[in-house]
Amino acid sequence: MAPPNDAAVTERPARLTSLDALRGFVMFLMGVELLQLDEVAKKFPDSTLWQTIGYHAWHAPWTGCSLHDLIHPAFAFMVGVALPFSLASRRARGQALREMSLHAGWRSFLLIVLGIFVHSLGRSITNWTFEDTLTQMGLGYPFLFILAFARQRTRWIALAGILVGYWLLFVSYPILPTNITNDDFNIPEGWPHHATGFFAHWNLNRNIAWSFDTWFLNLFPRNRPFVGYLGGYNTLNFIPTLGTMILGLIAGTWLREDTTSTIVKHLLIAGLACMGLGWGLEIAGICPIIKKIWTPAWTLYSGGWSFLLMAAFYFVMDVKKLRAWAFPFVVIGMNSIAMYLLFHTIDEFLAETLEQHLTPNAFLLLGPNLQPVLLGSAVLLTLWLILLWMHKGKIYLRV
Repeated sequence: MAPPNDAAVTERPARLTSLDALRGFVMFLMGVELLQLDEVAKKFPDSTLWQTIGYHAWHAPWTGCSLHDLIHPAFAFMVGVALPFSLASRRARGQALREMSLHAGWRSFLLIVLGIFVHSLGRSITNWTFEDTLTQMGLGYPFLFILAFARQRTRWIALAGILVGYWLLFVSYPILPTNITNDDFNIPEGWPHHATGFFAHWNLNRNIAWSFDTWFLNLFPRNRPFVGYLGGYNTLNFIPTLGTMILGLIAGTWLREDTTSTIVKHLLIAGLACMGLGWGLEIAGICPIIKKIWTPAWTLYSGGWSFLLMAAFYFVMDVKKLRAWAFPFVVIGMNSIAMYLLFHTIDEFLAETLEQHLTPNAFLLLGPNLQPVLLGSAVLLTLWLILLWMHKGKIYLRV
C-alpha cells in the first residue's frame, strides 16, 4: 500500500512519540498492580469510590471489561501499530526481505521464551505455559509479519476469517454440564459465572480451547497433570489475539501513510465501529465479551478501545504537539520489555528492601489499610527511576 499522493502527507518519523507514550501509559497501568488497589478496596466495602477503583484495578471476574482488562489487548494492538514503522526503518537501512523475515522469526522465538521464563520463576521445573502476554504475541507475530506485506483489504478479510473461524470452533464444541467436581477442572468453588443456553459454549474450563490445553500442555513435563487454568486462560487465545494485532497493523498503516488530517478520523471511526460491533454481538446473544478466553466479541470491543486510546494520544502529542506531560510515560514506553521483565522479577525484592531500610512504619503513615498503596507506589517509583537511568544512558532492551 503506497502512501497517498497528497501534499498534506509529511515525512513520518522513524517512531511515533505518541506510540511510545501510549505504550508507557499501558505499562504504567500494569505497574499499578503493585498498589494492590483491588485488595485495598475490600477493606472499604461501603465506599462506592473504592469499589469502583477496586473493580478497575483488576480483571473482571468473567464477562465484562475493567480498565485493567485493556492492558493486554492495548499492548498487542501496539505491536501491530509499530510494525509498519519498524519495516520502514529496516528498508531504509537496506535490509532485504530475507533478513527481515529472520528477525521476525527470532523476535517471535524470544517473546515465547521470555513468557515461559517469567512464568517459571520460583518453580522447580520449567513451567510450559503459553498464555502469557509475551508468549501470546510471539505465537502470532509470524502471521502478523506476513500480513504486513498485504493490502489493507486482505488484512480485514484475515481478521474476519479469524474471528468467525474462532467463533465456529467454540460453537462446534458440545456444552458440558456444570454440576461436576470443580477441583477436577480447576474451577473456584461456588463459581457463579457459568452461563446457560448458547453462551455456555464459552464457560470457564468447559470450552474447546480448554480441551485443547488438557491435551497439549500435558505433552510437556509437569509436576502434576494440567486440568485447566484457574483464570480460564488458554494457549489458543493467541489466535484472536492475532486479530487484535491485525487491528493495530491497520492503525499503524494509517499512522504511517495517511494524511495528518484523516488519521484521527480513521482511528475514531474504527474505534467506535469495533466497540459497537463487539458490544452488539453480546447483546444479540451471538458471542459474550470475555477477556480471559479472548472471545471474538472481546477482540472487537477491546480493539475499539485501543483505536480510541491511540487516537487520543496521537491527537494530543502529534497534532497539537503537547508532549512534555508525557515524558514519564515515554521513559517506560521506550523500554517496555525491560519494564515487563523488571516488574515480574524484582518487584518483591524491591518491596522487601524498601521495608528493610526504611522500616515498615514508613509505609503506615496513612494507616494499615493503605499500607500496600504506599509500598507499591515506592516500588513503582523505583522501577521508573531504573528505567530513567537506562533512558538517559540510551540503554534499551529490544527483541
